[in-house]
Amino acid sequence: MYPSYGYGYGFGMDPMMILILLAFGLSLWASFRVRGTFNRFSQVRAASGMTGYDAARRMLDLNGLYDVQIEPVPGTLTDHYDPIKRVVRLSEPVYYESSISAISVACHEIGHAIQHKESYPMLVARHRMFPVVNFASSASPFLMLAGVLFGSLNLVWIGIIFFAAAVAFQLVTLPVEFNATNRAKKLMVAEGFIDLREKPGVDRVLNAAALTYVAAALISLLQLLRFVMIFGNNRNND
Repeated sequence: MYPSYGYGYGFGMDPMMILILLAFGLSLWASFRVRGTFNRFSQVRAASGMTGYDAARRMLDLNGLYDVQIEPVPGTLTDHYDPIKRVVRLSEPVYYESSISAISVACHEIGHAIQHKESYPMLVARHRMFPVVNFASSASPFLMLAGVLFGSLNLVWIGIIFFAAAVAFQLVTLPVEFNATNRAKKLMVAEGFIDLREKPGVDRVLNAAALTYVAAALISLLQLLRFVMIFGNNRNND
């Protein structure tokens, strides 16, 4: 017979939950910061006069990626690289405008296209994990809920293992994003997309974006640890 899943803390706030709430606060702050930083440097015209599209196309061609297309998409901060269709999709403010933000974000996405070309190990791992993680992350909450409702700790642990796969995916994403940013920064300066006076602005835009990934990974990792502590304690009490 399994305990009532009071988790050893009653209905009060346990220390791990406090950490999770703090991580959520960090995530919200990071989200506001990335939008605020992007908007601020969207008002700063790049000395080169290049639009996000210009910088992206130039960076692709410099790396021999002539077949990778660039498309505008609606919205703000909806930029991404599609490795299946080999298309870089840039939000309209990035695609059409000549600003520090536009060039920074555009070149970051090209960093992913270059990773794809070079088979960057962490990107390869991320792509291989995606189909499994996509299923696991969807099934995990239902498995854990069913385990609690039906008193099946084994089912709960299967859900936790599935959730761990999703956490691993987020952790693998971090070096992928940092590497794409580093590639972008180096090429932007080397090829004259920006000058050295503009580099602090580039750093602020891309570092703010990176913080959102860190915060998301931290939240998931803390949630995983909390699940392990809760149900591990219940297993020990059986």
